Amino acid sequence: MNTGGRLIAGSHNRNEFVLINADESARIRSVEELSGQSCQICGDEIELSDDGESFVACNECAFPVCRTCYEYERREGNQSCPQCKTRYKRIKGSPRVEGDEEDDGIDDLDFEFDYKSGLGSEHVSDGFSRRNSEFDLASAAHSSQIPLLTYGDEDVEISSDRHALIVSPSPSQVNRFHQQQPPYTDTAAAHPRPMVPQKDLAVYGYGSVAWKDRMDEWKKKQTEKFEMVKHDGDNSSFESDNAEIPMMDEGRQPLSRKVPIKSSKINPYRMLIILRLAILGLFFHYRILHPVRDAYALWLASVICEIWFAVSWVLDQFPKWYPIERETYLDRLSLRYEREGKPSELAGVDVFVSTVDPLKEPPLITANTVLSILAVDYPVDRVACYVSDDGAAMLTFEALSETAEFARKWVPFCKKYSIEPRAPEWYFCHKMDYLKNKVHPAFVRERRAMKRDYEEFKVKINALVATAQKVPEEGWTMQDGTPWPGNNVRDHPGMIQVFLGNNGVLDVENHELPRLVYVSREKRPGFDHHKKAGAMNSLIRVSAVLSNAPYLLNVDCDHYINNSKALREAMCFMMDPQSGKKICYVQFPQRFDGIDKNDRYSNRNVVFFDINMKGLDGLQGPIYVGTGCVFRRQALYGYDAPKKKKAPRMTCNCWPKWCFSCCGGRKNRKTKTADKKTKKNREASKQIHALENIEEAVKSPEAAQLKLEKKFGQSPVFIASAGMENGGLASEASPASLLREAIQVISCGYEDKTEWGKEIGWIYGSVTEDILTGFKMHSHGWRSVYCTPKIPAFKGSAPINLSDRLHQVLRWALGSVEIFMSRHCPIWYGYGGGLKGLERLSYINSVVYPWTSIPLLVYCSLPAICLLTGKFIVPEISNYASILFMALFASIAVTGILEMQWSKVGIHDWWRNEQFWVIGGVSAHLFALFQGLLKVLAGVETNFTVTSKAADDGEFSELYLFKWTSLLIPPTTLFIINVIGVVVGISDAISNGYDSWGPLFGRLFFALWVILHLYPFLKGLLGKQDRMPTIILVWSILLSSILTLLWVRVNPFVAKGGPVLEICGLDCL
Repeated sequence: MNTGGRLIAGSHNRNEFVLINADESARIRSVEELSGQSCQICGDEIELSDDGESFVACNECAFPVCRTCYEYERREGNQSCPQCKTRYKRIKGSPRVEGDEEDDGIDDLDFEFDYKSGLGSEHVSDGFSRRNSEFDLASAAHSSQIPLLTYGDEDVEISSDRHALIVSPSPSQVNRFHQQQPPYTDTAAAHPRPMVPQKDLAVYGYGSVAWKDRMDEWKKKQTEKFEMVKHDGDNSSFESDNAEIPMMDEGRQPLSRKVPIKSSKINPYRMLIILRLAILGLFFHYRILHPVRDAYALWLASVICEIWFAVSWVLDQFPKWYPIERETYLDRLSLRYEREGKPSELAGVDVFVSTVDPLKEPPLITANTVLSILAVDYPVDRVACYVSDDGAAMLTFEALSETAEFARKWVPFCKKYSIEPRAPEWYFCHKMDYLKNKVHPAFVRERRAMKRDYEEFKVKINALVATAQKVPEEGWTMQDGTPWPGNNVRDHPGMIQVFLGNNGVLDVENHELPRLVYVSREKRPGFDHHKKAGAMNSLIRVSAVLSNAPYLLNVDCDHYINNSKALREAMCFMMDPQSGKKICYVQFPQRFDGIDKNDRYSNRNVVFFDINMKGLDGLQGPIYVGTGCVFRRQALYGYDAPKKKKAPRMTCNCWPKWCFSCCGGRKNRKTKTADKKTKKNREASKQIHALENIEEAVKSPEAAQLKLEKKFGQSPVFIASAGMENGGLASEASPASLLREAIQVISCGYEDKTEWGKEIGWIYGSVTEDILTGFKMHSHGWRSVYCTPKIPAFKGSAPINLSDRLHQVLRWALGSVEIFMSRHCPIWYGYGGGLKGLERLSYINSVVYPWTSIPLLVYCSLPAICLLTGKFIVPEISNYASILFMALFASIAVTGILEMQWSKVGIHDWWRNEQFWVIGGVSAHLFALFQGLLKVLAGVETNFTVTSKAADDGEFSELYLFKWTSLLIPPTTLFIINVIGVVVGISDAISNGYDSWGPLFGRLFFALWVILHLYPFLKGLLGKQDRMPTIILVWSILLSSILTLLWVRVNPFVAKGGPVLEICGLDCL
């Protein structure tokens, strides 16, 4: 749309609409009309067919040639196109020439030969035109010798001299059977065909107008199928015609396939899960029936914790019952939707990038993400990038302006030389062989020039960041002297700026660039803006007004596109005609740069992304993780998934009827009767509802519009776009009206009294809106797909120091607590919908896991208490108990080994995940639980800190950076008291002799298990200088001293009856 290169700011509620920063050089260029072409051989104008289409002689290059020159070239010339030298193919309506026998797929026997005696050249009809609709049925039977076509059956009611043909079911044979047109037709001599009263020749009769029209349409569809299958959104029609498509054609093959795990790997894994369940049953049977009388409180606490751990394990384990992997076929996608010489039919994608604070999310990282999106391997007219600046920062706006200018050089360079990755920061800094597969002699020279241009670009961005450190008292001012509309972050109008796309800005090679749009939604005091979820919903509405692509990609500002074919990978699932219609989103795994090889805080989350997510993909699909996800726009609008028609059940007629009457026939008849009644009731209710809707539409046409406004808001342009399943914009919409609608849909009061955030878009009510949004879509019957290409699709930066990592986990756990306390809790929400049972277990586990922090904290404290008191949670172990404990520990270990085997996860990643499960559980999860309860029950709001992203100040520079947080106190205290317990236990055993070493081993094993899991935490506390911060040391020593003194008071080394004083017999006086 034409914005004239200006920033558009305004407020719909205040009736403001301002154009800022006019730039005459950025106006849209006019588009030349491609009508009235002339023949490049004779100069005559190319004629049009009856349906208004220009005659095209060459399907390869569309070189303008009139039909007369085309016929002459085929008859007298070299039979090839003057431009591309491709041999002309015979077009329907043209006579055959020598060499046409090798052309397949041309079904036109009317002009098989040039009947010069009966028809002149002026009587040759166009191959694409239809017959006259007033054709007489009687004249259609021009000869009694022409047989009748009766669709594969012989009709006994037609006379024997006019009996029917049996048509072969093969598509190739059907294509070659057509009516023969005689050189002339004598209508006077034509005898009317005998008609059977029960049948209508207009429906099936050979030679009728309806039949001819249907045959022409069928042949046209066949030609299109053999050239390219169009993604028209009708899955049922595709399935019905699917049998006619030759499966040996590569373009007709499925675009993706499931790759199940080998049975030799998955079957032992499943059997071990069942075995572990049985062992757990025996274990709890023993634990409950053998209490510890002298330490009953410790025993009871340990049993309760162990039962909770077992339930958590079941919730986590069984959703991994059907793990699968997937493969995509990008070459088939190109064959199906991209043909040489024709415009691409790949669906459009709107990409959303969200950012808030440019001082915590560096603009250079955001710029690299935007550049990787603009350079993606996808048709430029099908990609639009929308950057949401929820902080209304002028720094982000200026950085994006510089990014748009640099993209004019970077995008053509990437596409010319197939650069990977297409984020310049990571391309230039990675140590790799950049000359691999590069054969162009100018590549080295242009790469050096591009690297120099990027370094200049970085200097400009760094200068902007340095300038933004100190805000002027009067606020920021734009280059033309206009005050920046977002000087007040909490009170500013909505702002939109189209930097690239449809405004005349081309790259340095004069090629079109994808659209780049800056969006900052309106904010006013007194409104709840819903943080990131509200910003994403604003982007949905703006993109629907400006581009309305049927698919959306959501990435964080620090997640760049690492694989330029990522969008094509997603389209292999979304645009698959067989299975794509029920897919709501395609989730990609998160991969990270800038993490050391040890990954001591499990930042990569390899176990979650490579084990849990693959298991969910075999059920109803992975959960949405907040970034790197391609959505179907219709699914975000709250629509239900399309329901698949059930195939008719197979019945067996080999048993006699009396057998069914004896074996439950009466019960089956009752069931059938009940099913029929239910079906009739449903059909009746559907008819009643349909009649009510028709009556409402007839009585008040505004009722339907009012209903849509209550759901989507009061924007007619957006409401119209919401009904377009395949995307697109209304042709009659003017640029000015689109601008006003775009400003309206990002106003702060637009969502009032609508279903936004409740049933539409990103769902409100939790800081982790991703889990809630994916859960709502799965509840509507949609399924999702997990795509793991060999080259990671996206890469980002992770918070690699301990404090930031714990704050990130705190935010995730806080969101889970909020969902657990809301009406959308998967324990009680969504029944009767399309959510599968095991998928529900995974969602329950995702909102219940913060509650594990309480039993985990208690269980990690038990070893120290046992060592300090001399008690234990298990009575004297018998042989049966020893076998039971050994079997339980062995099953846990072997389960982990088999998981690592089928998922290809290394033991180092698996062990780091186990360690951080304990570290995060006793710190971030615990704090999140209490904060969530305070927020829900007492109304105390909790503001989470935006996780800081790593800058380029050195490799792993932030790994040893320490930031004080109260989250560090509980795990440090646990570590110290367990170390003290080990020291006290060993000292006690040394003083008491040999008999005390046996019971000590169980307690020591328990304490060492806790210490090993907390070891990465200790490394993080010591930091690079191997020293612990003073405040952590003071707090931990204080709490440990209190617990130690309490132990001395409760259970000193002396006997419980007091010290035994004996007379030694010596006179000390």
